[in-house]
Amino acid sequence: MQVGIDARLVFYHQAGIGQYILRLTQALARINQDDQFLIFQSRKDKTRLVDQANFKYQKLWTPSHHRFERLAMSLELAPHALHVLHSPDFIPPQWTRGASVITMHDLAFMLYPRFLTRESARYYGQVDLAARHADHIIAVSESTKRDTIRMLGVPEAKITVISEAAHPLFQPIAPELACARVAARFNLPAEYILFVSTIEPRKNLPTLLRAFRRLRDNYKSDATLVIAGNRGWLVEEVDAVIAELNLGDRVRLLGGVPNEELVHLYNAARVFVLPSFYEGFGLPPLEAMACGTPVIVSNVSSLPEVVGDAGMLIKPEDVEGFTVAMWRVLSDDKLRAEMRAKGLKRAQTFSWERAARETLAVYRQVAQV
Repeated sequence: MQVGIDARLVFYHQAGIGQYILRLTQALARINQDDQFLIFQSRKDKTRLVDQANFKYQKLWTPSHHRFERLAMSLELAPHALHVLHSPDFIPPQWTRGASVITMHDLAFMLYPRFLTRESARYYGQVDLAARHADHIIAVSESTKRDTIRMLGVPEAKITVISEAAHPLFQPIAPELACARVAARFNLPAEYILFVSTIEPRKNLPTLLRAFRRLRDNYKSDATLVIAGNRGWLVEEVDAVIAELNLGDRVRLLGGVPNEELVHLYNAARVFVLPSFYEGFGLPPLEAMACGTPVIVSNVSSLPEVVGDAGMLIKPEDVEGFTVAMWRVLSDDKLRAEMRAKGLKRAQTFSWERAARETLAVYRQVAQV
């Protein structure tokens, strides 16, 4: 079988979908030495996702999210005879010589259009065409599958749910080593609450900031709030709320943190909190659980699927609910130990190797090979 994978986004964006492409491609290499894979990369990308004989690379000029991307990609891919082309970043070329598979990560841009820039709205506005054009759709959660059926009218038989997984790097390490590392690398105190994600409106950081302010005022907590993630779009409200609540000295904005450092941040954190309005899958809470960190998340979209009964689920705009949940975890060693054990067990139910096998089965189904 000849499989093409559009991996251009890895060069532009290492988080989110970029990580999905990396982890899936590496897992496919671990389980498959027979089929032929052609990895399409940005012409600026000098890296190799995997180094294996059945994985070849082709540089493309078409940049990710370009206005004429679908047409330009079609022209660049025309010389390549593929059984199937996988487009992990939603939007496939206008036409392909083989079958087309796309991954649907979320439909946040349809549910919360106010959270988009004009350029993002233009790009993701093509999703309806993409869903109709694709021969099959991989949804990363049951929540995303339901949204795809309901909002795009896609037949259920055309969608396969394949969950993501945490990077193997995310695992428990000795607390004293993790604390020493984050103290030396980031100058962080021993007790901190961790948020990990790109800073953008749907992550609902203002609710977390207001809950954190109440935690300090009402429960006299001395914890620090640590935010690890690149600044995305429409972030001005977050800056304004930090200033309004006078939290400048108790909130640490670390920016993007590589996985090699992030694993220490997770392990040393007292609790991980993600109050998102919407997540297509929700990888950070899974990474936190894999490290043994208690998690508190909002009770919407895919997050209950990921966390199960291992974490606390709170309504996204329930400031007091997040405040009380954080205080309970911070102040109760027994509860924290129970959440740690449940989280570790829950994280083990997700695997990139399983995701790769299920994805390969989709390729074979649509390619009829």
